[in-house]
Order: sequence, then C-alpha cells, then structure tokens
Amino acid sequence: MSSEKSQLKFQSRDGIGLPHGAELLQDPILNKGTAFTEAERDALGLRGLLPPRVLSEELQITRILESVHKKNSPLEKYIYMAGLQDRNATLFYRLLIDNLDELMPIVYTPTVGQACQEYGHILRRPRGLFISLKDKGNIASILRNWPQEDVRVIVVTDGERILGLGDLGAYGMGIPVGKLSLYTACAGVHPTACLPITIDVGTENETLLKDPLYFGLLQHRERGEVYDKLLEEFVEAVKEVFPRALLQFEDFANANAFGLLAKYRDEICTFDDDIQGTASVTLSGLYSALQITGGKLIDQKILFLGAGEAGIGIADLVVSAMMTEGLSQEEARQRCWFMDSKGLVVKGRNNLVEHKLPYAHDHTFIAELLTAVETLRPTAIIGVSGQPKTFTQPVIEAMARLNDRPIVFALSNPTSKSECSAEEAYRWTEGRAIFASGSPFDPVTLNGRTYVPGQANNSYIFPGVGLGIIIAESSRVTDEMFFAAAKALANEVADTDLKQGRVYPPLSRIRDVSASIAYAVAEVAYRDGLAKSARPSDLLEHIKSQMYQPIYESYV
Repeated sequence: MSSEKSQLKFQSRDGIGLPHGAELLQDPILNKGTAFTEAERDALGLRGLLPPRVLSEELQITRILESVHKKNSPLEKYIYMAGLQDRNATLFYRLLIDNLDELMPIVYTPTVGQACQEYGHILRRPRGLFISLKDKGNIASILRNWPQEDVRVIVVTDGERILGLGDLGAYGMGIPVGKLSLYTACAGVHPTACLPITIDVGTENETLLKDPLYFGLLQHRERGEVYDKLLEEFVEAVKEVFPRALLQFEDFANANAFGLLAKYRDEICTFDDDIQGTASVTLSGLYSALQITGGKLIDQKILFLGAGEAGIGIADLVVSAMMTEGLSQEEARQRCWFMDSKGLVVKGRNNLVEHKLPYAHDHTFIAELLTAVETLRPTAIIGVSGQPKTFTQPVIEAMARLNDRPIVFALSNPTSKSECSAEEAYRWTEGRAIFASGSPFDPVTLNGRTYVPGQANNSYIFPGVGLGIIIAESSRVTDEMFFAAAKALANEVADTDLKQGRVYPPLSRIRDVSASIAYAVAEVAYRDGLAKSARPSDLLEHIKSQMYQPIYESYV
C-alpha cells in the first residue's frame, strides 16, 4: 500500500491527514499499538517502531488485564489504567466497558479519592486544562490551547470539596478526568468531545501547602469578589470558545455550588452533579425501593444526615416528585427532615444558611441522630454527611423496629466515608434493610441468603443526561430532565434485581440504561422547546447509533 496521505481513509483534526510514524503512536485517540496491520505499518511509517507481530484488540486486552491483575493495590491499578488511557484510548475504553464491575471502582470511586490525595506524587502525564488566578483576563485564550474544537462536555471543579475528602486544591483534577471517562464508557460520548478542567484559586489544605510536590498555587483560597469574577470570566470564555458545550460543575463547596447553579442555570447549558445528579440517582433508588415495600412516595418520611449540596438537592427533587403525586410544596417539604453537624434543622435555630431554611420545620430541637429517628419515625434515612460510621447499630436497629423494610441509603464517598457498610445494614436488620451506598460493597450472605447492595452511583445518571443533552443540542438543563432520568433509571430495574435487594440495574447494562435516560432527557428538551436539533423519527435508535464504540478502525 502506498504511504501517500491522499490514500488514507482517515484525516487528522487539521484535515491534512493522519500523522505518521512516532507521532501517530503518541496520539492516544489514533494509536492502535501492536494492532496496526501490515498495510497500515507500511502506509504510516510504522515499520520498525513496533514489534513485528500484529496482535488483535482481543489479545491486547488479554495482556492488559493480566498486567492489571498483577498490580498489588487499587492505586497501582489506577496508575496503570491512566497510563493506558494516555497511550491508547480505544483499548482503555474497550477494557473499561467490558469490565465495568471490576474497573469502575479503579478509575473512579473509591480509588479516585486516594488518587486525588496523592495526585502530585503519581502524576505521569497531565490531563485536561488547569486555570488559575494567574490566568485572569486570559481564560479564553487558554481554552483555545485545547486541541479539540468541538467540545461537548466540560466537567470543572475548584477542588474544594472532593468527594468526602475535603479541600484537595489542584489535586482535584482526578475527579473531572474520572467523570469524563465515565461519560465515554457509560454513555458513549466520544473522548475527543470531553474536556476536564480544574480552576485553581488556592487551597486551605495545609498538608498540600507544605508538600514540595504539590503542583497547585501555594496560597490560601481566594474568595469573594476575586473568586466570583474569575468564575464569571471562565463561564463567559466557555460560551465564546465552546458554545455547544454542556458545563458540569463538580465538587464545589456548598457556599459556591448553590450560588453558581442559581446564577448560571438559566443562562447557559449547565448543571451541578452533586446537587442534581445525586438527587436523580437517589430518587430513582427510592422509586425502586418502593417497588419492594409496596408503598407510595408521598407516604414516606425521609430523614437526611447531612444538609449540604447532595442532601438539599435530593430533597428538592423528592419534593418535586411528591408534588406530581398531589402534595403541595409545603406538604412535601414536611416529609423531608435534616440533621446537620449541630443537630435537627428546625425553625428555632439561629443562623441557618439559606439553602436549609425551606426544611427548617417547627419542631423541638434534637441533637442526636438516634433520638431523631425514634422521635420522627422515618421510613428512610439517607446519609450524605461524609462522616463514617454515623449510622450506628442502635440507629439501624431503631429503623428496623419502626419499619418492616427500612430504607437505608449510606451515600457518602469514598467507601471509607460511608455512614455504614452493607454488611452492617443487613446484619442489624436481619436482612430486612433496603440498602444502597455511594461506593461499591460486595454482596452479603446472611442466614443462607445473598443480598446484593445497590450502588447509588451518579454514573447511572450524568452520562445519560449528558448524552441526551448533546443529542437534542439542548440550550438548558432543567430539573424536569433529572426527574425524567430518575424514572427512566427506575424502569430499568428488573424483578430479578429487586428480589436480590438491588435497587439499581447491574453496571453491565449501563450503556443500555444510559441510552434510555438520554432518550427521556432528549424528549424533555424537544417537548419544552429547548432543543436546537430536529427530533429524529426513531430517537432511541438514533441515540444508540451516535454512541462511541471503542473499536479499531482501518486507516488504509
């Protein structure tokens, strides 16, 4: 085969032609490694740069999995997978998609938490864009440094509230990188359409500030007007440089997360995953749990431990769902109660922050969670506190006395922050708990029966939501879309799942689930006049046809 570029089927992003030789092997999107065929090696100047034998993608996967299994710790596996992603994206995503149960906990929670804590010590090759206070006035030009022009999804963090681990500053980049890997693996958003960004305004983490390998700004966090203006410049730059992009805010602290969402949700296509994505996946889990208990959503009383972004976001969506079933907003809010670090959120307390006020009910103050459970008699407790082991044995046993099938959702991430384990929830309720967690727990066998805990992982929601928005080219992201996503996810839970206690479908079905969610979200966009694209006659099939498949293409 001639090596002339004109004979190649594929063109590079500049439209001139594929890079040749060593340059091609350095491009993770185009590189196939030892899978390049004899003809491609001749045409693309690869002779001698690769071992002589051509290996299929299947054989490459066998080799990679063997290497993964030889690693002694989850963090070592994370580092190895990151290296694979840097050199061969197709192989990375093929491996991840085919082994989601095993590898999602490696590339995302819980391992990504440790990876973020040690990011400067394990960094091999930077990914994404880092924007700092030093870049004020030049953010648009920095965005233009990104090699891809048609970015469709941006995940951005300022690193202040990484999972349940707190302020990790610039080390928080592991979260946008991980989230966008799941956009591709779970929903087929093409990797070149994804852009992870970290905005570095400093950190309050003294350990990082004293770490000689910390690569972020060595200063305490900038707040107030300087922070607000930097974020405003960033949003305006995104609108200018990537006008078709969905902007996902991720792991911002409460003080900024609610304000940013309120300011920009009606101005650009944006959402906050910690507020809205967590709400959607939790509401879906509640719907599934009610298929087990036989109850109705409007008859539930929910007690939240933790009154931050996740908790308030869940309650707001639950209230909206209850209102569709006939309750007034006030009646629905009366079914949602909150415990924060000081105790029960009630009207008599002073200095409550604004986002807690709608759920400050007229009730005697209660300081302890166990007393709150025994007094309020909730049907469900939802932990979003970031405080481990707070669902103690007395608390869980009280829930079991009050409810035949108590709903116990311990959602704090990573696993080390979970309010209780799956084994504890099942053992302390004699197997009657309907349990879900934020990070994965293994199945539990108790009295001869095996229970499969549900994982209320936002990856069930945000990839499908993003895909639906991309397909419809929606100008906005609405709460109705997350409500539709929750219902679509609950509809994917089979009777066989419910019989095992599982309130979410298995991860092995995530791409089909994401397609269904994308369909539901796109339909909302088309119905509400938010879509810029024309609705295809067969929307679901169109969505599936647009999902990225990590399969090697022929270049000659």
